[in-house]
Amino acid sequence: MARYTGPVCRLCRRENEKLFLKGKRCFTEKCAIERKAYPPGQHGTGRRRRRSSEYATQLREKQKVKRIYGVGEKQFRTLFTKAARVKGITGENLLISLEARLDNVVYRLGFAPSRKAARQLVRHRHVRVDGSAVDIPSFQVSPGQEISIAPAAQDMPVVREAIEDRKGKDQLSWLGVDYDACTGRVLEQPSRADIPLAVQEQLIVELYSK
Repeated sequence: MARYTGPVCRLCRRENEKLFLKGKRCFTEKCAIERKAYPPGQHGTGRRRRRSSEYATQLREKQKVKRIYGVGEKQFRTLFTKAARVKGITGENLLISLEARLDNVVYRLGFAPSRKAARQLVRHRHVRVDGSAVDIPSFQVSPGQEISIAPAAQDMPVVREAIEDRKGKDQLSWLGVDYDACTGRVLEQPSRADIPLAVQEQLIVELYSK
């Protein structure tokens, strides 16, 4: 499946909850969920909310997680297959793999206002892992590795604004960050309790197990 390039606010409206895809805008009155609390499309306002089937509930949960992390179906399925082969709970392994993506780590560290912006920084080679430029958003970051913003990109408005917005706020326990040096480090592999997402990953496991 090709990457979605349309208005991301439509995705939040489709899932009927905030997915926080547009950074600071999601916390203001301009958020689409606040202004249009109904599904997108010409029939959105008149669409009846029917009781969802078990399959529909599982599908919506999978779509929600894919949209949060900006991952396509083929890549998501590959991550699920790998997660199922690893010792532990498959759903939790899947979320941990998604959290370890380089674009997500850059976002979690506070160097970008959204995962989409973080992905663009990575693609444009503004992000370094252990001193080497990496331009693959899906790169899996391991505990102990250092993530930094290239010197030429540290004064970019998108980076500075994201850092100023994140400073003073609680950081995830599995990450360490130095905003003055624009560097961060993965201290350990996150556990499910360290991932602040209101998702039911078990529904995804049930969907793919059919």
